[in-house]
Order: sequence, then C-alpha cells, then structure tokens
Amino acid sequence: MSFKITETVTWVGKVDWELKKFHGEEYSTHKGSTYNSYLIRDEKNVLIDTVWMPFAQEFVENLKKEIALDAIDYIIINHGEVDHSGALLQLMKLIPDTPIYCTANAVKSLKGQYHQDWDFHVVKTGDKLNIGSKEFIFVEAPMLHWPDSMMAYLTGDNILFSNDAFGQHYASEYMFNDLVDQDELYKECTKYYANILTPFSRLVDRKIQEVVAFNLPVNMICPSHGVIWRDNPLQIVTKYAEWAKDYQENQITIMYDTMWDGTRKMAEAIAEGVKQADPTVNIKLYNTARKDKNDIITEVFKSKAILVGSPTVNKGVLSSIAGIMEEIKGLAFKNKKAAAFGTYGWSGESVKVLNELLKSSGFNVVNDGYKGLWNPDEQTITGAINFGKEFAQVKD
Repeated sequence: MSFKITETVTWVGKVDWELKKFHGEEYSTHKGSTYNSYLIRDEKNVLIDTVWMPFAQEFVENLKKEIALDAIDYIIINHGEVDHSGALLQLMKLIPDTPIYCTANAVKSLKGQYHQDWDFHVVKTGDKLNIGSKEFIFVEAPMLHWPDSMMAYLTGDNILFSNDAFGQHYASEYMFNDLVDQDELYKECTKYYANILTPFSRLVDRKIQEVVAFNLPVNMICPSHGVIWRDNPLQIVTKYAEWAKDYQENQITIMYDTMWDGTRKMAEAIAEGVKQADPTVNIKLYNTARKDKNDIITEVFKSKAILVGSPTVNKGVLSSIAGIMEEIKGLAFKNKKAAAFGTYGWSGESVKVLNELLKSSGFNVVNDGYKGLWNPDEQTITGAINFGKEFAQVKD
C-alpha cells in the first residue's frame, strides 16, 4: 500500500492492524498503529524513516515498486527507535552508500542498534538540505520523546514531518484526520500524549514556541504514527500546547485493587461521597488489576485529583497498584491532589505506603488517608462516604 499525499510526497509506510502492545508490553494499542515512511520526489529523491523490523522485507519490496532504490539520493531518519528505523539495515544492504541525515544522538542510536558505519550527516536546528525546487529545514526535538529526535520541514509543500510528536497509535485506511472518527482520533491522541509525552511537557511547550517563531506556513503535519493532519493541521499543535500546561479537567479518578472486595466497597463509597459533595465532577473508578493500565493513566492525566486504594499485603500494597504507581511516578504529573485508602486485617501499612508513593510521584497529598479494618461495616462505609465528601471539598 502507498498513496500520494501531494504531487511531491508519497506515503510508503505500513498499517499494522494486529498490533496490541507497543514498547514491549508497556503500551496498549487497542486500535493498532501505523509506521509512517515518506518518499519525496524532486531533483533529488528523499526517504524519511522506514518501518518496524518485522515488516522490513515487505517495506523494501513495496518501496522498489515506487522507485528504483538507487534513485534514492538521501535518507532522513528523524528518530532512531526501531519502529522508525527497523527496515534500515535491510535497505542499506541494497544502497549502502546513501547518505543518512539525522542528529548526532541518532548516529549513536543507529550505530548502537545496527553496528554499521553508514554515511551519516549530522544536522542541527536550522540546517537545510536542498533537493531541487524545495528544501528541508531541520529542527532538533530532543526528548520528544528520545534524545535523538528531530523534525523536518519541507518548503513548497509546507509539510512538517513531526516524528513522534502529534502522532497517535491508530490504524486506519483513511490516513487523513478529516476522514476518521474524530472521537476515536482524539482519544488516541490524548492517550499517546498522556503515556509517552507527559514527562516532557515543559520541552513540548518550548519546542512549540520555537517552531512557531520560525513563522513557516504549515499545510500538513505528517507524524510517524497514525493519521496525517491536513484539515486545520495546527489544531493538534494547539491541543499539545494545552496539554503541556499541567492539563486537567473537572474529573476525579479513583483507582484501586482489592483481595476480598473490601477495598472495592470502600472505593465505591468514596465515589458516592465525592458525588454528593460535587454533583458536577466526573468520577472514574478503576480496578487496576482488571483494567488496561494505559487507559487508566490517560484518565489520571485528565484528572484534577486521584484517590488510590489497596489492602495491606505483606506490609505493602497489591502488585497492580505498585506497578501502575511506578509508571505514574515516571510520568511526573503536576498540579494534582491525591489521597489514599484501603482495608487491612492485621498490620495496616498500605495507606502509609500509598501516601509515600503519591508524594514521591509529585502529587499534593491532602490528608493522611482512610483505612478500615477487615470487611467494611456500615460505620466504615459511612466514614468512606464522608472521606469522599471532604476530599471533594478540598480547594485546588
């Protein structure tokens, strides 16, 4: 499959409908994904990125149908991660002398992964590559989301090849933002930002300002994953600018794990109390052992506050809670309040453990938490309802 984006630019990537997990087992891709590679024809012909390694042979064979491989004058690698560069090893066996344009960190990444000394040309922000009637302008984008990341802007067509920024894991035959289901599209965009780019929000904000300062017209944004933004392409840039500023909605997310339903009952009672105190707030309730962790993290990203619950197990907390809190800590959410809760039978350390996890993850822990002995009785449930009411009333 390939298709023309403009008279100059052709998409030559791969739609992966079967993909269920990404980054090993770390990121769920309910809607599959795409690996976007682009072929630009001018006086010089340029290939931007390749595809993930399992599709390398297919990619090279399909690329041969588009262009004689020795007619490719330059290769631009915006990012060395294997979902971008996975077919490079096979491709370079056929055209080994083709210059590769990338950042200095990408040279380290590509050499470290493929152990090849190709003809690397290091570029920095503002560097240009003339291809005839048009030229590429390179923009380094370190930590969006790897140190080697960059973007490439094509004059004439006014296309920003944005790398991982502004993308989403979303398989579609339509491939343009105005043709797909908008709710699905933005759900995947939000999830992508929440789970991958949140730790770099300050850098996102600065990079957007830097790119805007170039005062370049943008007719399209072509990311490395998902659909191409051709209808009002800057809408996703505007959304990123909003997400980068400690984003929150009027939402409280309650996440818990439970052994014998006691902590579940407590979670539901707390939710009832929150709703009684503030009928306008959107409440999301998740058992972390039974729901997708990336979907939960997306809801945490959207929330102004969270509550986290676990029974005490071996003086600690249940593994699904410990695991998701470790991921949340790495995402470095800001400007969100939190509290802990849980049941116990003997020693009762879980709430204290959760408080420490929340504090170390950057949350504003607003109280000492709430815990109940054994299976919650009517008094404990009433206490949980009141705990939820009080939490909802804490001023931001």
